[in-house]
Amino acid sequence: MKYMLLVCGDDTADASGMAPVEPWVEELGAERGVRLHGHRLRLPADAVTVRVRDGEVLRTDGPFAETKEYVAGFDILECATMEEAIEAAAKHPVATIGAMEIRPFWDDEDAETQIRRLDDRLTEALRARDLDALMACYAPDVEVFHPVSGPDQSGADALRKAQEEWFSRLAGPVDREVLDFRLRIDESVAFGHALVRLRAPLADGTTLDTTARVTTGYRAAADRWRIVHQHTSVPSDAGLPPAGEGRS
Repeated sequence: MKYMLLVCGDDTADASGMAPVEPWVEELGAERGVRLHGHRLRLPADAVTVRVRDGEVLRTDGPFAETKEYVAGFDILECATMEEAIEAAAKHPVATIGAMEIRPFWDDEDAETQIRRLDDRLTEALRARDLDALMACYAPDVEVFHPVSGPDQSGADALRKAQEEWFSRLAGPVDREVLDFRLRIDESVAFGHALVRLRAPLADGTTLDTTARVTTGYRAAADRWRIVHQHTSVPSDAGLPPAGEGRS
């Protein structure tokens, strides 16, 4: 489960003896994978508070409330229980001079499930040779390299044109079998590494049957994951359509 850790500083506290934060970030992030993301915030003097009353936007420079404690930063944790989140918060150096507020996220479908469902939609779109369904998996600014479709495609329009041309070389559905799929997710950005077998009858009477290594970058926007980068590598003897000859 994900937790928001609000790091609350105290402008009257003496921070000269506080331990550095970097070891905590290293242990909880790189070593244990509990800390997913986080950042410091500027002081309350740089804040702007916005209210809307009777249709009028009211702006006030400074924090929402006058208090000696303020939110100095935030961290997003992924822990099995609240007790584990409390343990992580208690190790934060600012806890010795300020306070840690821990709030669970509302329960939603987790990012890995969403991305794996996106990959399933990609498989179905290829099987049906459904160009619109396929393109719905990609962001408008996607960057793609694929050896069967010639030069790199920059943007959704270029990718659509390349995929349309590739579909025209097929005599039947594309069987896409994901043999291995590993994900690394960091809040709104994720990377996937997959081993994918592609099989399809070609219009020239031959058959495409190759295993490709696919590296994919994902980005979450408007509560939806889409592909923003994709690099596919195949063996040089994969038997690909002519446009892919010599590329790997």
